Amino acid sequence: MSSSAAAPVAAVPAQSIGPTVNPPEPTVIEGAGILLPADPDAPVHALDDAPENQTSIVDMPREPVVGRDTETRQLFESICDQISKVFVGQRELVEGTLVALFSGGHVLIESVPGLGKTLFVRTLGKILGCDFGRIQFTADLMPSDITGAPIFDMKTQEFRFRPGPVFTQLLLADEINRSPAKTHAALLETMQERRVTVDGQTHDLDLPFLVVATQNPIESEGTYNLPEAQLDRFLFKLRADYPSEEQEAKILMMHGDQVDLTKKLNDEVETISSPEQILRVTDESSRVRVEPVLVNYINRIVRLTRQWPQFYMGASPRAGIGLMQAARTLAAFYGRDYAVPDDVVQLALPTLRHRVMLTAEAEVEGQQVDDLLRELIRRVEVPRIEAS
Repeated sequence: MSSSAAAPVAAVPAQSIGPTVNPPEPTVIEGAGILLPADPDAPVHALDDAPENQTSIVDMPREPVVGRDTETRQLFESICDQISKVFVGQRELVEGTLVALFSGGHVLIESVPGLGKTLFVRTLGKILGCDFGRIQFTADLMPSDITGAPIFDMKTQEFRFRPGPVFTQLLLADEINRSPAKTHAALLETMQERRVTVDGQTHDLDLPFLVVATQNPIESEGTYNLPEAQLDRFLFKLRADYPSEEQEAKILMMHGDQVDLTKKLNDEVETISSPEQILRVTDESSRVRVEPVLVNYINRIVRLTRQWPQFYMGASPRAGIGLMQAARTLAAFYGRDYAVPDDVVQLALPTLRHRVMLTAEAEVEGQQVDDLLRELIRRVEVPRIEAS
């Protein structure tokens, strides 16, 4: 009867079955303090032995590296001086919008109402000699209300195109998240291609063209989230916060006299530029030198967002292109013909914060995108740029 019982089979060591196969080694991203496991589906972990004193310029208070007294630097400083006559504070908003304008990009401003966003864009149009337009987005706003539509001319007995409010140079899209997706889509071609197509006919916009869109981060009732495709069209996502006590007192002194805003702009603000000069300076800024080590620095920051544990989605290559273009413009504003890591770090948060998505776990834990991005940038080694 013992022959009917199966004999136990001894476990055979793996090495006796075939040749020894060593498991793949994990990859370490140099200078980033990140351990990439061999399994691409496994989570990314920060190295425990990452150097604590690694070079970081994310939170260091610093003065910009200023170069020569160029035409671009003079123009930038003159524009800021003119803006300060009627608009107080909000340095990130002012500098970010100017960098986006001279880089051919667009900005999304996230702030509560009443911080002067309309005043800022209107003032900027007066200073630059550009046309200013505003669209108040509502739930019933149609795409044709933005782009324009053909109308029947009784005199000629023909249809002719009537341009919409998008045919301007500085466009304020106020509370853009109050309209549905089909209305958002009407801006996509306009923002990317600088043109509008209606009934098979293409109508070009006047350059420069800048869209400054706003949304309220507090109120969510009756709003629609912007699709990722449109968020990626914005070069920057800027945040405007409440002014300091000193700044708010200055605002009260400046705008508490009940003087008509149009009269104040005409009397106190000068037009010191023109669309032609903006286009020329934009072209000159594109020649600012970006060293290969700085290109690699930008590339590593952008690529690391796709491997960071708390990010469900990382930034696209368009983010890297935009960050490099913006760094060139900022360097030109400071009178330099070369970009430095400070330029990249200063613009990294506005460039990346709307292009990454938190994981569900990170949202539940209450983690903030900006805090995670700062930590990410700290993990990337800062290159040394020699001025020449």
